[in-house]
Amino acid sequence: MTAHPETDLVATDVAELRRCCDVRTARVDGQLALLAQRTESYERDAEELASRLTRIEHGRWPLPSVAALTGLAALAVAVWQVLAS
Repeated sequence: MTAHPETDLVATDVAELRRCCDVRTARVDGQLALLAQRTESYERDAEELASRLTRIEHGRWPLPSVAALTGLAALAVAVWQVLAS
């Protein structure tokens, strides 16, 4: 006796479904790995930009102090010109 054709069809369909699930799972795993890699890259870029910004902030001139010194220098020049006349 041979197996029923319906049993063969069911086994074939189950095997096809299993293959489809395996393929989809592999595709999702690949996409998740890619997203994780991109996230790590974005985090490294953000940390690098934050450190660059911190270095720029520490290296900038303190504008209020420069303005105060310029005002004092202008006052000193004005007083000197008045007294020299």
